[in-house]
Amino acid sequence: MLLSLVVHTYSLRYWFPATIMLGTAPVYVLSWAAWRFLSSALPARLYHQFDDRLYHIYQSMVLFFFENYTGVEIIIYGDIPKNKENVIYLSNHQCTADWIIADMLATRQNALGHVRYVLKDGLKWLPLYGFYFSQHGGVYVKRSAKFNEKAMRKKLVRQTQAGAPMYLVIFPEGTRYNPDLKNVIADSQAFSAKEGLAILKHTLTPRMKASHVAIETMRDHLHAVYDVTVAYESKQFAKGQRKPAPSMPEFLCKECPRVHIHFERVDIKEIPSEPLFFRRWLHERFEIKDRLLSEFYESEEADKLCSFPGNRRLSPLGLSKTLPSLMILGGLTLPLLLTENGRKLYVRTWVYGTLLGWLWVNAFP
Repeated sequence: MLLSLVVHTYSLRYWFPATIMLGTAPVYVLSWAAWRFLSSALPARLYHQFDDRLYHIYQSMVLFFFENYTGVEIIIYGDIPKNKENVIYLSNHQCTADWIIADMLATRQNALGHVRYVLKDGLKWLPLYGFYFSQHGGVYVKRSAKFNEKAMRKKLVRQTQAGAPMYLVIFPEGTRYNPDLKNVIADSQAFSAKEGLAILKHTLTPRMKASHVAIETMRDHLHAVYDVTVAYESKQFAKGQRKPAPSMPEFLCKECPRVHIHFERVDIKEIPSEPLFFRRWLHERFEIKDRLLSEFYESEEADKLCSFPGNRRLSPLGLSKTLPSLMILGGLTLPLLLTENGRKLYVRTWVYGTLLGWLWVNAFP
């Protein structure tokens, strides 16, 4: 019985925040839909400004749970620009929490509302979220031969023509790196060897298509690429034994005491346009990531383990940046659930909003 109580108490650590984050989604989508309707006769720039503000509110609530609630320490290496820029965010990919790390950096630059994603095509089936991510400027892509370059270019051109600020998050590896999946790592290394590229140990071989299309389509709109390397410090760290990165539930259960983020800004003018040279450039960026992660996990010097080289600083996020958003969304959701008509609207938003969203993202990718 005591063990059962411990297990249930542990599970509440993530069920509580997950319930609130998912529970406020219908109100968020209804608010967005109302603005989409009201702004239909207005310039697209005005629509994007308010949509970005709405997204900022929702993601700030998400960060309340992933930063303030968990108490995780965010350690940053490198200088994040003070001014907002139009950028491509390139990072290694290990777990679902990687999406939240992009938010963590963006909010420290006051650019949280501008975050948009290049996502795996299968994520468009997420109830409500799959539809909204597309409406917010996200791009769904398929792998390899099924990659629809024309659709991606069309989506990004529409965004830039509307003057939408851009903080586009891309994970070039295409799938998550998991040290326990030896076959995936071996296949990735075999591909690198076949192509005459350096073999990577702590990342997978990056694929260039989505990154190259995004940069070339928006080159005149972009200021820089943010090259980000992320390492999750585990409670059970052992030298040379890299463990899988935490899932979102594990992160919310406070299984990750510290996140280390290495940041480097690359001016857009320094990035080659020609596909062959771009491919080499991208792989070289991942070679740098691989060296950083090798030192983080395997350094022979004790003071360099669980650390990236260079100056580091602890970057706490104040409650004033997150708690108001939680109160706003909670304050809008609770009255809806307290009335019979409100509950009907709430349920119908989940059901019909999801079904209509699925139809829309498949008809208009």
